[in-house]
Amino acid sequence: MTGLERATWPEVARAVGSGASLLLPVGSTEQHGPHLPLTTDTDIATAIATVAATRHPGLMVAPALAYGSSGEHEGFAGTLSIGRDATEAVLVELGRSASRAFARTIVVSTHGGNHHPVERALARLLDEGHPVTSWWPDWPGDLHAGRTETSLMLAIAPDRVHCARAESGDRRPVAELWPELRAHGVRAVSANGVLGDPAGANAEEGRALLAGAVESLLGTISQDRSGGAG
Repeated sequence: MTGLERATWPEVARAVGSGASLLLPVGSTEQHGPHLPLTTDTDIATAIATVAATRHPGLMVAPALAYGSSGEHEGFAGTLSIGRDATEAVLVELGRSASRAFARTIVVSTHGGNHHPVERALARLLDEGHPVTSWWPDWPGDLHAGRTETSLMLAIAPDRVHCARAESGDRRPVAELWPELRAHGVRAVSANGVLGDPAGANAEEGRALLAGAVESLLGTISQDRSGGAG
């Protein structure tokens, strides 16, 4: 048993009694180009957390927080953003609640737009004495809906990847894109919502990326438990 969605409270109580920690996947509901589902970030966060929990008996996975701060993707149908303040507030309340039972809560966040809300929420929780930490992926390659995310989704949920619709977007490096993205959002630089190029994406590459992310997450958890992380 790794996920709360199938567990009963007595089952969770037994796990908590053995010192279980909680993985909280945090993603988004936002456009990912014409070929990937709007739940891409949430799907990736959930997959990483789920695989990590199967590797480590002391971890349980919460249902994902599927909404976050995605205002930069406004103008693309289907994007649902709750903004920075609401994302922070939800994470604070979830962290407070989880800490009543679980030894530690680890936020597994895979949407860059959530960075500031997650960091602010964790700072508040740590200041209150709650045992929390966060983990972020360090993906190689392009920024959004390109080869990296497409490969990951081909490994996680290939039936929801529309390869025939995949097309390149703005391929400039993030340092060059960043001023315009901050000022005007993704739509201003990419009509199809892609920042990068999904060409060459494949499931094997996605599985390797997923495996590397799981190892990184487990390393963060191990370091945190040994007192090396906040």
